[in-house]
Amino acid sequence: MKKRIVRIVSIGITLNLFLAGTTWSEEAKIKYPEAYRDWTRVKSMVIQQGHPLYDSFGGIHHIYANDEALKAMTKGDTYPDGSVLIFDLLEAKSENNAIVEGDRKVLGVMEKDSEKFKETGGWGFEGFKGDTQERVVKDAKNECFSCHVPQKQSDYVYSTYRK
Repeated sequence: MKKRIVRIVSIGITLNLFLAGTTWSEEAKIKYPEAYRDWTRVKSMVIQQGHPLYDSFGGIHHIYANDEALKAMTKGDTYPDGSVLIFDLLEAKSENNAIVEGDRKVLGVMEKDSEKFKETGGWGFEGFKGDTQERVVKDAKNECFSCHVPQKQSDYVYSTYRK
């Protein structure tokens, strides 16, 4: 009888942990940002060979902000929940003595939700491979947030609005 009770309790605990983990990971997923190119582009830059981040992020970067993020960025305020920033990384190609956009490498997304993303400063992070909706971030806390920690004074955001 004791073995049966232990088995039932063990199965119940395992099932609860599994369901709790599934619920959290499903809730934590960042949606693919439709029509983000209609948002305000706040910054563009090229990371070239020789830069410390070249191996991971070499190429042309365009940073887009939705209305909530743009308002905070232009005022220098803390970002409110609902703010979304896009990191659009494209290959940089040399063509006729000009640097031009190549294929998309990754579409990075930062979404502010203080409740959902407590462990990462209120920000959720996701990356989508190329022009697909295939998710590439496995561990947002270590793969993304750890690099943003030095930007705590600017609510973990690197980009600033250029006047």
